[in-house]
Amino acid sequence: MTSTAQAPTPPPSEGRAAHPDHLGHVIFITASAAMGGFLFGYDSSVINGAVEAIRDRYDIGSGTLAQVIAIALIGCAIGAATAGRIADRIGRIRCMQISAVLFAVSAVGSALPFALWDLAMWRVIGGFAIGMASVIGPAYIAEVAPAAYRGRLGSFQQAAIVIGIAISQLVNYGILQLADGDQRGEIGGLEAWQWMLGVMVVPAVLYGMLSFAIPESPRFLISVGKTDRAKEVLAEVEGHGIDLDARVEEIDRAMRSEHKSTFKDLLVAGGRFKLLPIVWVGIGLSVFQQLVGINVAFYYSSTLWQSVGIDPSSSFFYSFTTSIINIIGTVIAMVLVDRVGRKPLALVGSVGMAIALAFEAWAFSADLVDGKLPETQGVVALVAAHVFVLFFALSWGVVVWVFLGEMFPNRIRAAALGVAASAQWIANWAITASFPSLADWNLSGTYMIYTFFAVLSIPFVLRYVKETKGKALEEMG
Repeated sequence: MTSTAQAPTPPPSEGRAAHPDHLGHVIFITASAAMGGFLFGYDSSVINGAVEAIRDRYDIGSGTLAQVIAIALIGCAIGAATAGRIADRIGRIRCMQISAVLFAVSAVGSALPFALWDLAMWRVIGGFAIGMASVIGPAYIAEVAPAAYRGRLGSFQQAAIVIGIAISQLVNYGILQLADGDQRGEIGGLEAWQWMLGVMVVPAVLYGMLSFAIPESPRFLISVGKTDRAKEVLAEVEGHGIDLDARVEEIDRAMRSEHKSTFKDLLVAGGRFKLLPIVWVGIGLSVFQQLVGINVAFYYSSTLWQSVGIDPSSSFFYSFTTSIINIIGTVIAMVLVDRVGRKPLALVGSVGMAIALAFEAWAFSADLVDGKLPETQGVVALVAAHVFVLFFALSWGVVVWVFLGEMFPNRIRAAALGVAASAQWIANWAITASFPSLADWNLSGTYMIYTFFAVLSIPFVLRYVKETKGKALEEMG
């Protein structure tokens, strides 16, 4: 989505730094937009409860199972790549509404599949909605949030994602109990796993309703000539004490000084296929966020714990406790992101994740005894898994989304954000599709690979990532 910049860039206006008159209203707007993040988290992780049931119902091996689980991520990549351009044409709010409809359709279709092929199709549709939400949410929030609060408000997206993950695991656990611990147990004519996938229709409808209660981005309104409405929105989110005419003129000049970004804008001048360095940094952040294996914890944790001897009910419970740790870490990040900064949090997280992943790799290297890990290794694996999620959540889980909403120059923000988000989904797909086969090969070796990427992320952040704390969008360049 096209954001705005002024050339030459002035100091941030006083209104953008001032305490907004209606901070509560700004929080409501942000939280409503972040419902897309909730659905993103919910839809991404709810499949965790259905993995083994799908394997059993359709009698498929690890390779085919992985493709059914991971195929949604192809839709995610396409949705992320196209969302910015769609939003520039029809607006951010319309994009949210389309996403809500796709979430709802996907939930119903996934709950009532005819065969494996159409289950995969519904997952692709849900993935497209996730991809749209992954771009629209942080970009919209960045456009409406006052600069002084943008980091914390931007963190709402990740907070909503982790809450969605936790709620999905809680719902899965509750449904499993109703089905007497059997993922294929029948409840009201449907198997338990079908209810798990279908319940998402409820938050999807709520997201659609909330999208009618929040204003369009002032930047989009100005781009389509609705300046009076843009002033009303700016007064709502930045406070009535600012000079609205001057603020609109500032945004308008910035928009007239730029063109809508395309992929060509991301290339170095004179180079056919050479991307700008800042675009590579965004891609690097997105890819590292996934290559540490975080989504294995949310897509496959129940299967993982069952594979080392933990009973299904307990494995679902541990998936839920991991999600609670995820929320705690995210809250820590939301408190610290504007105080400590984005870059220090990323570095702390990388170190913590590397240590935790190394312990997991050690624990999984032990031979199973009667189908279970030895007691010491079992305890270490469980504790390390929770520590890993904690350090991810208080760092990369939040700061990557904040970075992607802030770091790109205005003239390329829409296209660059789309490319970076697409790279994230492709990396997510690679990890998700490969895990079952890698785990069959060597579970400890798989976690050593994730440890390697966590370690490698440290020099990457130190050398290439610049702090964006406290800077207005119009200052990025």
